[in-house]
Parts: sequence; C-alpha cells; structure tokens
Amino acid sequence: MTVRAEAEGCAQAVRDRRTGGDHPGGGVVTIRDSTLARLLDATDELVFSGGIANSPVDAILARAGVSPATMYRAFDSKEALVAAALRRRHERWLAVWDEEVERASDDVDRLLSIFSALERFHAQRTAARWCAFLGTSAEYPEPPEPLAAALLEETQAMRRRLHDLAVPVVGAGAAAELADRLVLVASGGLAMRLRPHAEAGTDVARSLVAQARTA
Repeated sequence: MTVRAEAEGCAQAVRDRRTGGDHPGGGVVTIRDSTLARLLDATDELVFSGGIANSPVDAILARAGVSPATMYRAFDSKEALVAAALRRRHERWLAVWDEEVERASDDVDRLLSIFSALERFHAQRTAARWCAFLGTSAEYPEPPEPLAAALLEETQAMRRRLHDLAVPVVGAGAAAELADRLVLVASGGLAMRLRPHAEAGTDVARSLVAQARTA
C-alpha cells in the first residue's frame, strides 16, 4: 500500500462515521457533519491535552455545545468518541507526513522525514502535550475494543510506512529491523516531550540508518 493510499483509507474511515458507515458502537451515525466536527474538536482539545480521566463526557459536551442524546446517537461510549478523534488525528498526521516525504530530496531523507513531520505536527494548534496515541495507551492498560483498534492501526501504519521507506535505503532484508528501531526512536522522542529541552531523536535515527547501511 502506498503512503498516499493509506492516508486516503484513514480519511474514508472518518467519512464513514459521518455518512452512515460502520458505527463505533454498532449503530448508524445520524448527526450533522458540523456537530460531529464540534464533538471531535472538543475531544481533541480536552482529552489529548488534559488526559482521558481528567476529561469527563460532560466537559466534552459542554465544550462542543452538544447534548448527550446527540452524542449517543453517534457513539455508544466515551471510548468510541475518543477512538474517532484518534482516527481523525491519525488522518491529519498522515497528511503531514506525506508532505514531508514529498519534500525530501533522497531516500534517506524520505525515511527520516517522520521526524520533521513530527516537529511540524507538534507545532500545530491542536497538538497534544506529547502523543495522543501513547497518552491513550498509558491510560488504558487494556483498552476497550474501539480504542484498541485505533491504537493498533496507528502502530501498524507507522511500522509499515517506515519499512516501505527503508527498503530503498537498506534493502528488503534489513528494512524490518531498521523500521522497528526507528519506531522506538520516534516513540522515545515523543515521550521526551514531557521533559524540558527534549530533542526529536533525528540524530540518533540518522546514526542508526548509517549503521544499517554499512552492516
């Protein structure tokens, strides 16, 4: 699957929830696009900055200006709402990463473009304090199904993309191992955002790539 095709697939998953596709709780979405956008915006602003436990449904609904009855027509639980917000965030993140891949001048820079993409994404107004996906995982040792699926999709997409971008750099035989290492570096860089004066991890990643190319 190409990088662009995967981004389009994530976008379709969000559109399905707006237009009557698979519902996170097993029903059919019957709320307006604008209402859904307000719900997801409020979830993004509260949950991914203050945490899930510190963001009760009442606070999300008050921020969105949406009634409980309206919300529960689209989502059967808070976790289903958070999962939808994660998927929309993932869609937006993939778009930023795509742009950085396209800007890169060679195969190595394309592989390492995840780090410049993370910097750009983190600078956006809706950026989480560190990582919405890691933060959600930390709050749910055993996440319920809607969250578990969204978290797994993000992890698999990162690993798959890095693997595909690594193949031209180190060959198919070494791509999986290098991709796994870069996932660790990227995840560590996100976690380090909780500390002052943290570095993105680009230099570490570049060193790993250089080692893999000479192995």
